[in-house]
Amino acid sequence: MLEPEISPQSFAQLRQQPNAPLLLDVREPWEYQSAHLPNSLLMPMGEVASRAHQELDPDAPIVVLCHHGARSLSVTMWLRNQGFDHAQSLAGGIDAWSRSIDSTVPRY
Repeated sequence: MLEPEISPQSFAQLRQQPNAPLLLDVREPWEYQSAHLPNSLLMPMGEVASRAHQELDPDAPIVVLCHHGARSLSVTMWLRNQGFDHAQSLAGGIDAWSRSIDSTVPRY
């Protein structure tokens, strides 16, 4: 089974591939408006339980993103318990992405 977390560097490489994982952003709408990555799906943490089975493919790779990585890890573990075996959390969240991969992504 995949590690529960993926580093920003590893995810940056995966994003370049034709079958890149779905990027699931579990932050609140105001956070998403402040800073987000292209082609991400906004699904606030409080909505994941009611939306995941309708909107996500349990067989597809998913990378879950939040501000610093705590919410995304929690959602990742919940998703895995629901049969989404290919879910991983972006370690350090969008803040780590901004610091180590793309400084044009605003920090907040």
